[in-house]
Amino acid sequence: MLRHLRWLIDFTQRNLTVKRLANAELRPFRPAMLDTYHEIAVYIHRFHNLDLFQQGWYQIKITMKWEDGDGTVVGIPSKVVQYEAPNTGSSDSYGVWRIDDADNSFATQPFKIRYARQDVPLSVMIAFNVSLSNREVPSKSGVIIKFELLHASFLEKGSELQDSLNTLPAASHEFRVPPRALLGLHSYCPILFDAFHSVLVDTSIHISILKSVAHNITKKAPSMSFNGERVDRKFVGKSNRRSDKVEKEVSLVKALLTARDVLLEEAQNLSRAIDQSIDLNNFISQLDDSKMFGSLIPADVSSTETNNQRPESAEFRSSNEKTKIFLDFRSNGVLMSLSKDCLLWSAHIIGNQIHTLWNVFLNFHRANKSKITEYLRESWANDRKTEWSIWMVHSKVEMPHHYISSRGDESLHHGGLRGKVSVLRKLIDDPSQAAATRAEQHRRSIAQMSINGRSIHDLQMFGDPSNVPVVFVERIINAPRRTCSDVSYFGHPNQKSSLLAEINTTSKASGADQQVNGRVLKIVVFVHGFQGHHLDLRLVRNQWLLIDPKVEFLMSEANEDKTSGDFREMGNRLAKEVVSFIKKKMDKYSRSGGLRTIKLSFVGHSIGNVIIRTALADSIMEPYLRFLYTYVSVSGPHLGYLYSSNSLFNSGLWLLKKLKSTQCIHQLTFTDDPELQNTFFFKLCQQKTLENFRNIILLSSPQDGYVPYHSARIELCPGSSTDFSKRGRVFLEMLNNCLDQIRSPCIEHRVFMRCDVNFNMSSHGKNLNTFIGRAAHIEFLETDIFAKLIMWSFPDLFR
Repeated sequence: MLRHLRWLIDFTQRNLTVKRLANAELRPFRPAMLDTYHEIAVYIHRFHNLDLFQQGWYQIKITMKWEDGDGTVVGIPSKVVQYEAPNTGSSDSYGVWRIDDADNSFATQPFKIRYARQDVPLSVMIAFNVSLSNREVPSKSGVIIKFELLHASFLEKGSELQDSLNTLPAASHEFRVPPRALLGLHSYCPILFDAFHSVLVDTSIHISILKSVAHNITKKAPSMSFNGERVDRKFVGKSNRRSDKVEKEVSLVKALLTARDVLLEEAQNLSRAIDQSIDLNNFISQLDDSKMFGSLIPADVSSTETNNQRPESAEFRSSNEKTKIFLDFRSNGVLMSLSKDCLLWSAHIIGNQIHTLWNVFLNFHRANKSKITEYLRESWANDRKTEWSIWMVHSKVEMPHHYISSRGDESLHHGGLRGKVSVLRKLIDDPSQAAATRAEQHRRSIAQMSINGRSIHDLQMFGDPSNVPVVFVERIINAPRRTCSDVSYFGHPNQKSSLLAEINTTSKASGADQQVNGRVLKIVVFVHGFQGHHLDLRLVRNQWLLIDPKVEFLMSEANEDKTSGDFREMGNRLAKEVVSFIKKKMDKYSRSGGLRTIKLSFVGHSIGNVIIRTALADSIMEPYLRFLYTYVSVSGPHLGYLYSSNSLFNSGLWLLKKLKSTQCIHQLTFTDDPELQNTFFFKLCQQKTLENFRNIILLSSPQDGYVPYHSARIELCPGSSTDFSKRGRVFLEMLNNCLDQIRSPCIEHRVFMRCDVNFNMSSHGKNLNTFIGRAAHIEFLETDIFAKLIMWSFPDLFR
């Protein structure tokens, strides 16, 4: 009860502060002490369940501490504002939020999670006070904000529920607020916890530095004397010792000035961004720093006159001179010459201004919480490519016209050679080894970096930057294209329109209105690899949902426990599953106002990519091929296992063929037919399976020993460059056929990228998995950081 009264008193005092004038004339006082603290306000907008494994009661707990402290000095919850009254009568929530004085933590109201993609609105603002006592201002240390996810089963009730929630956190997510951000920040801060507790907590962080002052009232105004004399319009201190005595006060004034300016600028920016007015006119009209600092000058002049130093008073008191002096204050030219009392008086005035401005902002935030959160989220998303650029290396490479062999039977591929050709150069260095070396050099340079920005650091990534995967992105620039034939494998161009028209006939709206007002059906199909599970790619799916929450996804189950057979059969099963899913979603959209278009995307892991391409070649998929949008291949063997250099893995494949007669392994290794031109892979590369994708992203890793590096990247390899046998010519024709599809002009502005992902495998140690290259192949499924880096750097490809 006492704690709640303290918040009420604090809230009343803050409201009274709002009514004060920004530059009201202060009564004479002499500060005995001026203390400052950072107020870090955490706004929790909603809890969104992406992929929690367990139903039950959940709660979010928040604590704060100094980064360089021993944990004894922590942030103290000072104010809680529940923007919307919680539904205490609902069975989906229990009790109210609470503050624990034992560890100075805040915990939200417990709430029930029953199903995936469930939203729980929280709408609560918590302000923590992080004291600056016994610390320099501005601080050189950051603040750590820790979010914990607490869980209890549905069976727990009453006091037992809270006791169960308090046992051990199910997951945690920490963020670091850098020193520069402590002077003022408004930032979106998504809380995702970990791979086993995939949620999104929409949170924003708002920070400012505030002052709490205790002073003795005196009848006499404070002495505003300089600690030096003016010489040629500059101020020179009488002694370094006197200047040293006010260094802390000078730093305080400068920090408060910066905090006030940041807060004012950001409030105005937010107001313009969300197109909502904020009441700052009265504050800005009375904000006159030149007047405030200029008022110190006459007193200082009179004090210098008592020391028989006669300044040029007329010139000194001119408005132009005062403006110059004000600029000197900003550049630390005069502040060191002021007395301690004078500096504290200035700090007190600026501190009052910050209090006024901070309370105006908090009221503005409460009235526009959703719009502000959405704007900050968009700003955060736009900054990802820059913020995470230390782990991304970008380059542009021109796609060769054609790879050809300088020897051999030209009749084998004379039909595939069209247009300008380039002479094949021999590849001396192993590309996978060169990529691994390049990544290790970049990782060492990251370890030596000093990251000092204003953005909040996600410690899952910035905690140890050298552990984050390094991604080398090659944007492939297309060579000049041939004209597209009127007759194509994909059918007549009007097929897309006729399909949509057929769907929309069931809707009441007219066809024209539907094309304008209809919705876009966005579907993403995720396909697992050999002996995989339909949820293998759920981490990539969750990142996609964060970028585009409206996407419909299909986690393919058609081939679960059936990946040892013929790829043709697997492709047919996938095609039927996809067509059934599309039709179901199209019927749903047609009943709700019509369908404008479809964006059909695919994500495959390992041989799941072969299954995807086989499905696209199936005749039942033909009506939907023109809706293909983005294709993400995660370590897919697009050129099979020709020229695989992993001898240990090759031995394992040989055993599978001999002992289990696994058909797909025969197809991957080109032993399904004695004639290479009749093998499954050779014929698959002749099918137009890539031509209609607007965006193609090939993910590979030089550490992945399960899939040949060149096969995942669809590029030339050293073995084939010196192989002039029939096998070498067949490989080159397969490669050229794949690149021809990507080069095809049927898509005007196609994006084609190769992303080389290099994991830090030091945590895995030396074992069989790392030795044979399995660890990196599975790492694509067990971490989502590489997906974050790529997808948030190119978000338009996933919308």
